[in-house]
Amino acid sequence: MTLEGHYYYGLGRRKAAVAQVRVYAGHGPFVVNGRPIEEFLAVPDHRFHALEPLRMLEEMAVGISARVTGGGTRGQAGAIRLGLARALVAMDADNRPKLKQAGMLTRDPRAKERKKPGLVRARKAKQFTKR
Repeated sequence: MTLEGHYYYGLGRRKAAVAQVRVYAGHGPFVVNGRPIEEFLAVPDHRFHALEPLRMLEEMAVGISARVTGGGTRGQAGAIRLGLARALVAMDADNRPKLKQAGMLTRDPRAKERKKPGLVRARKAKQFTKR
C-alpha cells in the first residue's frame, strides 16, 4: 500500500501530540502510522473528531497519510484534525472560510498546568490541620 504523486502537507499539534498529515487528491485509504485509521484510533469518538474537517467539506475524495507522535489518543486525534484541516486548505484555498468558521484552523492551547512548589499538584494543596 503506497500513496504516490503530489500531496499537500499540514502539521497539527494538540497537548503533547504532533501529527504530520499528507493529503493526496483522488480516492485512497486513510493511514495513520502505517495502519488504517479504524485500527489506530479504535475509539469511535476520537475517529469522529479526527475526521471532522472532511465532513465539513462534504466528504472530499482524498487519500490521507499521517504520522503521529506523542500524547494520548485524544490528543493525537486533535492533532490529526488540525493537520488535516491545514492540508485541505493547502490543497484548495476555497476550503479556508468554511474550516475557519468552524474553528478547525485554530490550535487548541489547553494543556496540563505545571506543578507548583509546595503543592501536591498544580493547584491542590495539602489538607490544612488546625490542631
